[in-house]
Amino acid sequence: MNIALLGCGVVGGGVLEIAEKRADMSVKYVLVRRDKPELGEKAVKDINVILNDPEVDTVVEVMGGLSPAYEYVRAALRAGKNVVTANKHLVAHYYKELVELAEEHGAAFRCTPAVGGGIPWLVNLERVKRLDSVRSFCGIMNGTTNFILDAMHTNGSDFAEVLAQAQELGYAEADPSADIDGLDIQRKAVITANVAFDACLCEADVPVFGIRSVCAADIAAADGRGRICKMLAFGEKGTSGVSCYVEPCFVPAGELEAAVSTNRNVISFDTELTGKESFYGQGAGRYPTAYNAVADCVDIMNGVKSFYTRSFRSVPVDNGAAVHPYYVRFNGADDFLDSVSVEDCGEGVITMPVPVSKMHDWAAKAKEADPELFIAGLM
Repeated sequence: MNIALLGCGVVGGGVLEIAEKRADMSVKYVLVRRDKPELGEKAVKDINVILNDPEVDTVVEVMGGLSPAYEYVRAALRAGKNVVTANKHLVAHYYKELVELAEEHGAAFRCTPAVGGGIPWLVNLERVKRLDSVRSFCGIMNGTTNFILDAMHTNGSDFAEVLAQAQELGYAEADPSADIDGLDIQRKAVITANVAFDACLCEADVPVFGIRSVCAADIAAADGRGRICKMLAFGEKGTSGVSCYVEPCFVPAGELEAAVSTNRNVISFDTELTGKESFYGQGAGRYPTAYNAVADCVDIMNGVKSFYTRSFRSVPVDNGAAVHPYYVRFNGADDFLDSVSVEDCGEGVITMPVPVSKMHDWAAKAKEADPELFIAGLM
């Protein structure tokens, strides 16, 4: 296999290192924006060099972002080249177009490293669906937010302090918005729901509440109820559509998700035949993510020539059927919150069971009155 690597940062460098140790694949080109003398003749700055070379059969995109990654991946698929990407934003945003384009041009399109980092989550979803039906999924899908919440519970760390530590360790970007506002998880949830349920959700379909405003009082409230605060993604197939959302949750201390520490992830699905299956491991990082990118290339060499599902359809997204109590910390008076509150909890309140759609709609508006608002579902 002759590979063209788009991007050579942390993950791209890992892909290059792993691939070059194999006798059955070679990285012929590395598309770079700046000079990298250490790459020698592999380094190119013009995507057309790659697109016009018939010897390149597979493009591995690890640039990140939407543009120019989208334009490059689209052109590669149109040229009939297989594409492997770790770019969850790209896949979630252009899901239908890219999957259809790959099918039209007979190219494989794989994105195992985009969801779960080193956990081969999508591959296992694909495998289980050959014989079974996925009813729901749930999981910790972001190492940065898990690292932050774990440190706040175990060390009593301040949010800003532990976020800075996560940035120093390379878990969080200089601009951590995608992580702490839940957008990274939202994109992974979109891809997971689409594969699990043969759907065609987009980011706007999946409401999200992040942990930007979490504070010590919220962690104490969770501890006081024998729970651990975790950032979770949920998806469930209903009779007429699907439910999918992302939010912090107070998880009972005995549950699997509560035990996941530092920057690790755990993702589970529930199926008709086997029940709950869970997958645990590194959710990000140079080698875990690069490993799954190269593993996708190996699968393609072994005959995989399609996406994880060949079926996708527009389905209604209904988060009104998902109902549970919430912990809410809100500074001010609010008629809705007063009408659903059943008890005080530290600096916040516990609500009666509330539809997820209603709570997220309310929270989106309530943040305008109180930017420090924090909500968490009670599992």
